Amino acid sequence: MQIKHIESYAQIDSQVLLLTEEDCENLSSLNGLDSNLRDITESIIKRKDFDGKKGKNLRVPLIEGNLYLIGLGKKKKCNLNLIRDSLAWALRTAGRNHAKNAAVNLSHLKSFDGLSFALGEAFGLCGYVFDKYKKKDEHYEPFALTEIYSDLYEPEEFSRGLIFAEAQIYSRELANEPGCVINPESLAQEAEKLAEKCGLECEVWNEERLRAENMNALLAVGSGSKNPPRLIHITYKPVNAEKATKKIAFVGKGITFDSGGLDIKPDNYMLTMKGDKTGACNVLGIMKAVAELKPNIEVHGFLSSAENMPSGSSYRPDDIIRARNGKTIEINNTDAEGRLVLADALCLASELKPDVIIDMATLTGACAVALGNWRAGLFVNDDDLAEKLLHSSERSGEAYWRMPLEDEHISESLKSPFADLVNAGNRYGGAIFAALFLKEFVGENISWAHMDIAGTDFRDKEYGIYSKGASAFGVRTCLEYIMSL
Repeated sequence: MQIKHIESYAQIDSQVLLLTEEDCENLSSLNGLDSNLRDITESIIKRKDFDGKKGKNLRVPLIEGNLYLIGLGKKKKCNLNLIRDSLAWALRTAGRNHAKNAAVNLSHLKSFDGLSFALGEAFGLCGYVFDKYKKKDEHYEPFALTEIYSDLYEPEEFSRGLIFAEAQIYSRELANEPGCVINPESLAQEAEKLAEKCGLECEVWNEERLRAENMNALLAVGSGSKNPPRLIHITYKPVNAEKATKKIAFVGKGITFDSGGLDIKPDNYMLTMKGDKTGACNVLGIMKAVAELKPNIEVHGFLSSAENMPSGSSYRPDDIIRARNGKTIEINNTDAEGRLVLADALCLASELKPDVIIDMATLTGACAVALGNWRAGLFVNDDDLAEKLLHSSERSGEAYWRMPLEDEHISESLKSPFADLVNAGNRYGGAIFAALFLKEFVGENISWAHMDIAGTDFRDKEYGIYSKGASAFGVRTCLEYIMSL
C-alpha cells in the first residue's frame, strides 16, 4: 500500500471527490481539479443528481473506471472523522468494483488538519473483512485496491495513518477469532510471536507462576476452564531508555470466552462473547504500532487472560478471594469476572510506578445502556489526562463520554460484611460501580483511565471505517495519545 502524487489521470481506475454543499455551489473554487473531472461533476450537479449534502454518495460510471462523489454537508459541520469515514466508503466501494488504484482529490479541503493521515487510515481500514472461514468459490475476487494517488501528497503522514490502521486491523483479527481458536495460551503465543517480530520484550506467566505471584483473582476466574489463565507482559523501550520522557502502562481484559461462569448467561447473551477479549487484543495492537512508531516513551502492555466457564472447579458465588495487593473480594456474581482479572493486572502494572495506566475492557452492559453502541465510557482520576484523552479521541473519531468516578452511595455498595469488597452491585450505576472497584487496585499517585468499551466493541453492519465484527475501538485513540506526548 502506498501513496503517489497525481501526475496524470491516465491509468487511474477510480476517482474520488469529496464535496461540501458550498463546493457544489461554486466548483470554480476547486483549484487544481482536472478540467475533465470538473466538467463531469458540474454537469451532474446541474442535473441535480448530486448536491453535496451529508450522506449523499454517488457512483458515476466513466469510460474508464468510476467517479465517486461524496457529500460532506455544510462545511462548518464537517470534520476529520466525517472525511475519514467518507473516504473509507469510497475506497471500499472502488476496491469491491475491482479498482486497483484510486485518485483522491483533497487540496480543496486542506483547511482540515490531518488529511493525509486520515487518508492513510481510511485506505488501511477500508478493505478489511473477517471471512477466513468462508468458502471461496471460483467467482471469488479478493479486494483489489492497492495504490492511492492524491493531489495532497504527504507520504510520512499517510504512512503513519497506515500504521494506526494496521494496528486496529491486527486487534480486530484477534478479537474476531472464536474461542476454539484463541484461548489464554494461544493468545500468549500470539503475543510472543509479535514481540519476536517487532523487537519487543515479552514475559508470560503460567498458572504455576500466577499462584507464586498471588494473582488469585485471575486464577479464580480461569479455574472452571480446561484452558488455564495467562498473564502476558509485553514491553517497548526506546533506544535511550534512560531518557524516556514517560512510562505508560496499558492493561487489557482478555476473557477469551465468557459464559458467565456458574452465574451462566442466557444463550443470546453468549453470542459475540468471543469479543470479551477485545481489551487485551487492543493492547497488542497498540504495542505493534508503538514498535513501528518508536516514540521516546517506555510502554508496557499487560494482558490478563482467562476463559470464564462453568464446571466443578469453577469459582462460586460467596467465595472470598485475596487479590495481588492483599485486598479480599467476596464474589456475588461470577459473571462480573472482567474486573477481577483486571484487578490483579492493575496491581502488577502499578508496581512499575508508571506515570499513566490506561485499561480497556468490554466491562459492563450498564455502560452500553447508558451510552449506546457508538460512544465508550471514560473514567479518569486526573483531569489533565482526561482532557488529553478526549482530545485524542476527537482526532481518532472514537467518541467517549467522561463518566463520574466519585459517588459516595455507590462506593458504599462496594463494602462487604465478610471481605474488603464485593465484586458486583445492583443494576443501577453498574458501570460506575465497576470503575470504583477497579480504582481500589490502582497504586497511589498514578494517573489512571478506565475505558469501558462494552457497547462499542462490535459492529453488526459496515459503517465508515468499520466492517462487520470486532471494531478494536480504542486502539487509535490510545495511539493518538501516545504520539501527542
